[in-house]
Amino acid sequence: MTARRKFLVVAVGVAAALSLVSVVDANGFRRYLSLRQDVESVQARNRSLSAQNEALRNEIAALRKDPAALERAVREELGYVKPGELVFHLESP
Repeated sequence: MTARRKFLVVAVGVAAALSLVSVVDANGFRRYLSLRQDVESVQARNRSLSAQNEALRNEIAALRKDPAALERAVREELGYVKPGELVFHLESP
């Protein structure tokens, strides 16, 4: 075998050994996979929160500009009733 071929065999052997250690070691490739999964989870949560923020911004804008939206919110969330109105609460069993 030539020196170049021996060097190539040794280099491949070292690379394989390092790869095996990385896969077996808890702080190696398994940790990388775990952290990648955590990042994906956090990104999904971030997208969800961004959507909630957008919905809340839209609701704030509606409450500031639309009297009907403000009235609906006051009636639903605070239970306000106009004078002379009757309210029937229906509950299903």
